[in-house]
Order: sequence, then C-alpha cells, then structure tokens
Amino acid sequence: MSVMFLPLRLIPVPVQCVVMTTVLELVFSRDASLKPYLADLEGRVFRIHVSDTNAIMFLGFSRGKAWVHSTYDGEPDVRLAGTTAGFARMCFAHEDPDELVFQQVLKLSGDSDAMLRFKKLFAAADLDWERELRASFGDFFGTRVAKAAHALVAAEQRLADSTKQMLQNNLHQMDIPDAERLQQWQAGVEHFSHQISKLKGRVTRAEHRFEHICEEKSEA
Repeated sequence: MSVMFLPLRLIPVPVQCVVMTTVLELVFSRDASLKPYLADLEGRVFRIHVSDTNAIMFLGFSRGKAWVHSTYDGEPDVRLAGTTAGFARMCFAHEDPDELVFQQVLKLSGDSDAMLRFKKLFAAADLDWERELRASFGDFFGTRVAKAAHALVAAEQRLADSTKQMLQNNLHQMDIPDAERLQQWQAGVEHFSHQISKLKGRVTRAEHRFEHICEEKSEA
C-alpha cells in the first residue's frame, strides 16, 4: 500500500463511514431520478472490506437513503472486497467495476439481483468522488485525497508493468518460445495431424477393400 494512504489506518472506521454517508446523501438527495433505483435497493446491505487497511464497512439502503456503518448485526446481501488501490481504481480512476471483478482486483459475492440493482444505481448516479469530497469537505481535502488516489493507481500500474517486463525477461532467458514460434509449432502439429488423418483414411479404405475381397472369395 502506498505511504500516501497510511493515514487511513489512523482514521477510525466510524469516521470514514461518516464521510461516505455524507457524500452519498448529497449525491442521492439532489437527483430525483435516482429515487426508483434507491427504492429497488430498499433493505439491502453490502459489506465492504478494504483488505490492506482491514477496514470493514456496511453500506445499506433504507427509506430512499443510503447509510454507511462500521457494524451490522444481520447477514449482508453482498460482499465486496479489495485493496485500497483497487477501490481507488474504481472510484477515482473510473475503471469499469465489472472489469475489475473479472481481473479479481475486486472480489464480489452474494445475491446477484442486489449486485445488479447496485450497479444500476451507481451507473445512473455517475458519482465523481473528487468533486463530491470537495463539495462536502472543502477543496483541500477533496483534492488531496484524489491526488493520493491517482498516485496510488499509477504506482500500482508501474509495479504491474515492471513485474510483466521482469517475467518476459526471465522467460526469454529460459528460452521459452515466443508467440511466433508457438504459431509455427502449432502449424506443424496441425499439418502432422492432417497427415495422420489422411493415413487413417487410407487404412480404412484398405480394410474395406480387403473385407470385400474376402467376401468375394467366400462367395466363389
């Protein structure tokens, strides 16, 4: 985790919940078109786990409003887990949540219907966390958090690129075949397979011919 996000460990989770609740209330209350989406999520609860800070929060919907608490006695409908960088990619880099789940950057489990309704709500809201944080808590706080989030995403990308390059270099040193050589091998295998098929056809025809000759001799 980036050192820029180390202060999150020092911020009590209930305070983080207040920040999230404030932002969501502001966004959802000013747009009347979101009311049907909020109604569709009535009574649903989502467990959010930020794995590298070990922060656990519960996002719920009640009477057309969203709430975020640090505890919840019941069983959540959906569980969402990821690192700080993973959530930063979704909230600040605006990466597709479905793609992040597919890449296992975010891990999602639970009721599929609730997941779909949740996705529709946030797609309709088009939530810009930097803008909303600045509106709710001032330019300094919102801009600082956004810059830290973007820096974290960039650092993660550099690490991924470096790891990929290192892996490619190691494979090259091990003389692992590249894509072109694999295609050549595949073409050779396909040609060999075709030749075997032709040979099998000839053998089958020869067997049939032999059986036919045997039948003719037995009839004679």
